[in-house]
Amino acid sequence: MQQVSYLIRPMKDKDIPQVADIDREAFPAESLFRPYASYSQEIHNSLARYIVACTEEKPESDREDRKKTPWIKRLFGRREREYLHNTEFVLGFAGLWIMLNEAHIIAIAVRNDYRRMGIGEALLISVIELATRLNANVVTLEVRASNKVAQALYDRYGFHVVGRRPRYYSDNDEDAVLMSTDSISSASFQAQLRKLKQSRRQPHQHG
Repeated sequence: MQQVSYLIRPMKDKDIPQVADIDREAFPAESLFRPYASYSQEIHNSLARYIVACTEEKPESDREDRKKTPWIKRLFGRREREYLHNTEFVLGFAGLWIMLNEAHIIAIAVRNDYRRMGIGEALLISVIELATRLNANVVTLEVRASNKVAQALYDRYGFHVVGRRPRYYSDNDEDAVLMSTDSISSASFQAQLRKLKQSRRQPHQHG
């Protein structure tokens, strides 16, 4: 597995342009927040929590790609200015909603070029740890029925299938598989989480 150093920290307003790009890339058929302004509203929602995995500086290839953007778009495009002024490069993001004693994962997404590097797994760990600190009892999520890779990852981290939502995804009427953990505050769950964290070789920090 290729290694890349990154920091996981709470999402900030300056991250929105890059998160919006990742959102559309990862979920082209059902982006989380189609109106651009919705991102800012969402990260400041008292019931929501969003985190990002980012590097300290944009890769050279990304900076070159941005330079190729037409100058008129860079001059008048607010998103382009925000993107260029942000020295950090966002590799992926995750979000969850807290509802009573349940933390519901809204999304975990990683840039296409940075998948299979363990970043999505690190974001999942961070989301579970965040849910624990927020005193949630269980963590739930939906995943496409065809996404067996993601389901296997969730299964490894203590999620099990609890239901199914027929034709949940509007782009192809695919079913959503509902998954949930048992109590994340239990000694057995936390012991397994620590074991899984220790077994990972991907270096990352938490912010």
